[in-house]
Amino acid sequence: MREVLNELNQWTREGEEIAVATVIETWGSSPRPLGSKMLVTRSGKMAGSVSNGCIEGAVFEEAQKVLKSGAPKIAAFGVADDVAFEVGLACGGHIEVFIQPLGPVHRQLVGMLDRNEPATLRTNLASGQAELIKGTPQGSELARRDGDLFVEPFRRPAHLVIVGAIHIAIPLHRLAKLMGYHVTVIDARAKFATKERFPEADELIVAWPDEAMSKLDIDSSVYVVILTHDPKFDLPALRSVLAREPGYIGAIGSRKTNQNRFDALRREGFTEEQLSRVHGPIGLDLGGRGAEETALGILAEVTAVRFGGSGVSMRAARA
Repeated sequence: MREVLNELNQWTREGEEIAVATVIETWGSSPRPLGSKMLVTRSGKMAGSVSNGCIEGAVFEEAQKVLKSGAPKIAAFGVADDVAFEVGLACGGHIEVFIQPLGPVHRQLVGMLDRNEPATLRTNLASGQAELIKGTPQGSELARRDGDLFVEPFRRPAHLVIVGAIHIAIPLHRLAKLMGYHVTVIDARAKFATKERFPEADELIVAWPDEAMSKLDIDSSVYVVILTHDPKFDLPALRSVLAREPGYIGAIGSRKTNQNRFDALRREGFTEEQLSRVHGPIGLDLGGRGAEETALGILAEVTAVRFGGSGVSMRAARA
């Protein structure tokens, strides 16, 4: 829903009648994941996508019927091989889309998303009834279908916290912004954590890592990357984050460096279970050793953890 939030807020203010189309099932090739949204207004406006173009016209027509009747419906679409090829797919597929008028529950959800509050939307596809629950379950943030029940978790926007405003952090913060993360950069050294070096960061905090972390609301939507490579910064950062439940913890450095950190933390009473949550050495091995390649490897690992991916090549991944 966040990808169409601006349009939804604007059209609601303008008094538009709005239908919400949601991808609830796919088979074969599908360019959009479950939960992808498309909005259609009675006046003919559209926002979002359920297929990157190949069935949007048909969904628009079905949405107009739903707005006229007021009754939600499931619309099934087959994507032919030749059409699929035109939109970048290797072969055709099948997509089911649930189309419903925008209702009070959706307006409540929009309010929570505007306030960055986590929520879970549970929709009964048979009856069209929906309920909104505060908070999201632990685990994957992906939408899922269980029979007639479609469950969509809406966590807070993903938040990347970079501890250490070193050179690698510069391309990392840019890549993260491109991927839609809220980005915070922390460093006790004011000459490193500057707007000139990190123009796209949402927050620059000049403070010791533990002091800065204590002021952040850290939950499973937060991904912490420790790049300082200096015990006087690394250990306070790890102490503060291991006591909480972020979605990811990574620490740059060799295996020996990380082992030394872990040994120090064990002596302080941290458990093996807590230490096992730290990805160190950090990132996926992409071969390159430049700052940009290292940043890409780090964000690739964060992404794999975030979405439950294996991190292996698609050729090697199980179909």
